[in-house]
Amino acid sequence: MITTELLLVRHGQAHCNAAGIVGGPRTCTGLTDHGRHQMALVADRLAADNFDTSRITTVYTGPRLRLRESAEILAHALNAPIVVEPGLDGPRHGEADGRPWQEITASFRGHPPTHPDRPWASRSDTWNDYLHRATGDLADLLSRAAGQRIVAAAHGETVIAGHTLLLGLPTGSRVRFTVEHASLTRWQHRRDRFGQDSWWLDRHNDTTHLHATPPAPAPAPADAIR
Repeated sequence: MITTELLLVRHGQAHCNAAGIVGGPRTCTGLTDHGRHQMALVADRLAADNFDTSRITTVYTGPRLRLRESAEILAHALNAPIVVEPGLDGPRHGEADGRPWQEITASFRGHPPTHPDRPWASRSDTWNDYLHRATGDLADLLSRAAGQRIVAAAHGETVIAGHTLLLGLPTGSRVRFTVEHASLTRWQHRRDRFGQDSWWLDRHNDTTHLHATPPAPAPAPADAIR
């Protein structure tokens, strides 16, 4: 029996992603048109699976603009309220905010998880500091949402934090996860017939909705008005 379901949807393509810059809270300018289209596709998929007997109760989102715009598209399709959760915000980028990622990774000699105990810019998080904070915030959210189906418009880093928490990975682990824009990751808390509880990773980085071929229209009857 599924008792709680957490759906993590990475935001659609944002302007900062298309430009290759660090999109912190100061410089995030929201989704591109392509990103909005991506979110509409995943929203349609979730709406088709939003059963009356087990409806998604809430759309959670972090405060950055690309997350809030993604959440609005999901919430409209699901007819669900939006709750802004500060704990779903991404890493603190400090002086890297607005700078090219290529420049940051060149000076840091890798992406943030490469050197997990070092800040990647002045006044930024370390990767392990971010994971420690984000996993605690996710654990608190899951405690409050027990017994519900919820969806979160999330950063890719939030999806990784979710895996770190629910798989019991140590911070600083060398395990990496691909998380594409508008991908769907689903965790289910299940209780077996012996009353034993466990978290199940049902799917990760699922983007089938972005690549599905729309069905061909049915042929019109011979006497249809044209």
